[in-house]
Amino acid sequence: MTNETISDKYSSIRLKNQLCFPLYACAKEIVRLYRKPLEKLGLTYTQYVVMMVFWEYGGMTEKELGGIVHLDSGTLAPLLKRLEKQGLVTRKRPEGNENRLYISLTEQGDKLKEEALHVPEEMSGCIRLSGEELFVLKKLLDKALLNMDENVKETLL
Repeated sequence: MTNETISDKYSSIRLKNQLCFPLYACAKEIVRLYRKPLEKLGLTYTQYVVMMVFWEYGGMTEKELGGIVHLDSGTLAPLLKRLEKQGLVTRKRPEGNENRLYISLTEQGDKLKEEALHVPEEMSGCIRLSGEELFVLKKLLDKALLNMDENVKETLL
């Protein structure tokens, strides 16, 4: 076996050949860059994502929220408790259905939407791609995520 043949054997586990690594590293860097603008709101990146869902759709169950933001109850429950402690959301269990948790914005949480308008502006340009490249990247990531969701659903059936 030549060195080239041996090298080829391991090409599938080289970091430079992985799609997952640049996705992971970019996501980590984006979250890091969001820290500064989100400090002004008193939110973490994940809390910001959750608040954007509420600002767009209004109140919903924890399960519905988890489906939209791709987080399980174990991650969402403490996050929602912190948002409630900050006075941004309320969590209520409907009478007769203790298994469901309904979350809605408080007036303070709704008002935070105005303050959040600065975040996209501060974040624009952090990914140095053209507008067209950003559009293509977003479309491809949305498609990949949708396909992964479908694979998960098929696995559960």
